[in-house]
Amino acid sequence: MMTKNIGIIMNGVTGRMGTNQHLIRSIVAIRNEGGVNLANGEKLLPDPILVGRNEHKLRALAEAHGIERWSTDLDACLQDEYNQIYFDSQTTVRRAESIKQAIAAGKDIYCEKPTATSFEESVELAKLAQEAGVKNGVVQDKLFLPGLLKLKRLVDAGFFGKLLSVRMEFGYWVFEGDWQEGQRPSWNYRKEDGGGIIVDMFAHWRYVIDNLFGEVRSVSCLGVTHIDERFDEQGHAYQATADDAAYATFELDNGVIVQANSSWAVRVNRDDLLTIQVDGTEGSAVAGLRDCKAQHRVNTPKAVWNPDIENPHDFLAQWDDVPGNQVFDNGFKVQWELFLKHVVEDAAFPWDLFEGAKGTQLSELGLQSWAERRWVDVPDIQA
Repeated sequence: MMTKNIGIIMNGVTGRMGTNQHLIRSIVAIRNEGGVNLANGEKLLPDPILVGRNEHKLRALAEAHGIERWSTDLDACLQDEYNQIYFDSQTTVRRAESIKQAIAAGKDIYCEKPTATSFEESVELAKLAQEAGVKNGVVQDKLFLPGLLKLKRLVDAGFFGKLLSVRMEFGYWVFEGDWQEGQRPSWNYRKEDGGGIIVDMFAHWRYVIDNLFGEVRSVSCLGVTHIDERFDEQGHAYQATADDAAYATFELDNGVIVQANSSWAVRVNRDDLLTIQVDGTEGSAVAGLRDCKAQHRVNTPKAVWNPDIENPHDFLAQWDDVPGNQVFDNGFKVQWELFLKHVVEDAAFPWDLFEGAKGTQLSELGLQSWAERRWVDVPDIQA
């Protein structure tokens, strides 16, 4: 079997997400499996070059995972014709400028979200890539989670009948950093550094909602900074200037109502860090990251409000597990494989920079709704 290499510039993978999900569990995993199977019977082997500002971190990361190439010179990497794809998982404030450089160099683009710090710039990136004729894609990893894939199967099968509403609960307690180290980087809590849960999570909620339930048409959002002082990686106290919780309602074009609570200041009393309950006329389902439970109309118990007696129902036991019926691979890796096939053999890949811009748009409109304390409509994006 023939194997061919494809050079990939990986910028910003020394961060937690870039290292764990994109490098180790995606690119290194694909390399260890011998590459991606192409339609013509060949294998496509990713050949990454790790790029960043910290030479020590790059060298250590490359050596730890058998990567031969690394560099602190992005311009030189972009000028090398061998490198066909540019991938970016830097902090959001650095992303757009580097992507513009890569587009100008004729590289195909794959990147994390948000794609830019503003909706205007995220659309600019999409149009620049379109005009340059380079293939492009945005990471939309939650679509490939086992729990959401099972939920999508129910939607596609018509299990719910008429969709009525969706309730999304996301979050966990992120330690403040004084007596226990925080699980998230300190910049997440500084607005001036691109932090905030609305900017972070609404990019996810946009593609999840659009792809599973219907197009978002309006939003009402309240953001809050519940914890106003945190401690950074060096143990120094700082003022949290970004929102750490958001309470939002979305109205979809098909009339479905979505309520989404997102918080880094909530203790978990549910099955998973993310749960999505979908209610319809014929049935309901609750999905987490990996599992999904369903309850059909004919199996729905008749609940009666009566606070004067002990609850006769074990409500949690009245749901049936949705079977996997397949092997679920890492979601980041699955999307990487799809993008590589898109670049090399033009396989379908609908999650482009315009789709990424929708996430940035919803974040901005959520922030606007919060600031103006009103519903805000979501206009179509003109490609």
